[in-house]
Amino acid sequence: MSHKKSILIFVTVLFCLILFSVPRVTSSALSAEPKPTAAVSQTDQAQIEQAVITIANRINADLSGKNPLFLIVLNGAFMFAADLLKRINIPCQISFVKLSSYIGTSTTSAVRELIGLDEVLTGRTVVIVEDIIDTGITMGVTIDKLKKLEAAEVHIATLLFKPDAFRMNYEIDYIGMEIPNDFIVGYGLDYDGYGRNYAEIYKIIE
Repeated sequence: MSHKKSILIFVTVLFCLILFSVPRVTSSALSAEPKPTAAVSQTDQAQIEQAVITIANRINADLSGKNPLFLIVLNGAFMFAADLLKRINIPCQISFVKLSSYIGTSTTSAVRELIGLDEVLTGRTVVIVEDIIDTGITMGVTIDKLKKLEAAEVHIATLLFKPDAFRMNYEIDYIGMEIPNDFIVGYGLDYDGYGRNYAEIYKIIE
């Protein structure tokens, strides 16, 4: 076998190895992520930051000396909670609960508790940290549980609030922004699991 033919065979084999070892993105993979028809920016980073700062300053003033327990509602509140708690300068503790009332872009009346609360709440001041309150059903379930666990005070801090969708009658102590009754995504909020990583908040247009 000639030297040139040997080189040609080697190059051909190498090309085949590279071709079949590199991951390829197929059309089915691209279509796997459920996407709305369109989305438009509704709240930018500067607005979000200012809302977070305002809430943090109020909590620092209101709950000084009360050693509050911040109860973070997963999954949606993780970004808001992270930014908020970095600005809380009073002694506090943090725990988590996971509740869900969303399927796709619809809010259901069935609320499922997925992760429970282990802390003893008797006599404690609790701040529930939520990304958004619309109907208020999910939050109502959380409040009822905390009262049964004998928390002394239960406060609510939400980045976003939809007054037109609200069905309950409890008080919301700390509200970052009031928004229309639209389905939104970004900054922790998702569309069927996608979009939580967006730095800004977008309105979904079906």
